[in-house]
Amino acid sequence: MTSPTIGFAGLGVMGEPICRNILSKSGAAMHVFDLKPEPVERLVQLGAQRAESAAELAEKVDILFLSLPGGKQVEAVVHGPGGVLETAREGLLVVDMSTAPVGLTRSLADDLAAKGIAFADAPVARTRQAAEDGTLSIMVGASDEIFARLRPILAHAATDITHCGPVGCGQVVKILNNMVLFETVVALSEALALGKSAGVDGKLLFETLSKGSADSFALRNHGMKAMLPDVFPESAFPTDYALKDVACALDLAELTGIRAPGAELAKARMEKAREAGFPNAYFPVLARVIDKV
Repeated sequence: MTSPTIGFAGLGVMGEPICRNILSKSGAAMHVFDLKPEPVERLVQLGAQRAESAAELAEKVDILFLSLPGGKQVEAVVHGPGGVLETAREGLLVVDMSTAPVGLTRSLADDLAAKGIAFADAPVARTRQAAEDGTLSIMVGASDEIFARLRPILAHAATDITHCGPVGCGQVVKILNNMVLFETVVALSEALALGKSAGVDGKLLFETLSKGSADSFALRNHGMKAMLPDVFPESAFPTDYALKDVACALDLAELTGIRAPGAELAKARMEKAREAGFPNAYFPVLARVIDKV
C-alpha cells in the first residue's frame, strides 16, 4: 500500500516535534507550513518540503494535519479566503490536533463533508517534552474507518491513542482532561497558601500529599516543579492559552446544559492572574494571586 502524502500546518511548541516524529519515523512524503520560517527550515533540513500556505497543502496532500492555537485559527484555515473549503480536492482527510470547541469541530466536519472532505479531531495531551519524545496521549474523534487509517501515523508521535467516538468526542475528552487539570491546580494553589500560612513548609506539604490520596500528575509536575520554586517560564503553557481551553470547557457546559462551577472558578483565577500581569507566564502562576479573607 502506498504511503499517503502528508501535510502539516502549525509548527509551534507541540506541532513541530509532532511533525518531526512523523516525518522521521514514517518515511512518508511531508509538506509543511507555518507563519514563522524557522521551524519550516528545520523540518526542510530533515527532508520535508516547504509549502507557502495551508491552502497549498490542501491542494497537494492526502492527509492534512492542523496544530493551531485554537478554534478561531482552525475556522479561519477552513473557511477563510483561499481556505481548505475552497482549495482542497475531494478525498482529503483533515486532522485537527488543536484544542477547539466541540460545537465548532462538528460544524466544520459537516461543512467539509459536504465537499467530500473527511475530518477527524485528534487533540493531544501531556507535555512539550512528551511531544519531543513521541510519548503523547492523543484523543481521536472519528469514524472507525478513519481511526484505523490514522492510528499508524499517530503512533509515531504518541504512546497512547484513544478512539473516543465520532467527530467531536476527541475534543470532549481533551477539554475535560484540561478542565480537571486546571481545577486541580487551583486546589493545589489554595493548599499551598493555606499550609504555608499555617506554618507548614511548602515542600514538606507537597511531598507528603504525594504519598497519600491527594497525589496527582498536577501535584508532581505543576505543583512541585513550578509552584514550589515559584518559577513560571513564558516558554511553557501560558495563562492565555489555559484561558482559551477553560473557555472550551464552559462552552461544553453550555452545550450540554450542565453547569461546571469548578471550571468557572478556574477561569476566574486565571483571569485574575492575567490582570496581575501574567498572561504569558506558565499558567500555575495563578498561585501568586491567592485571595485573602
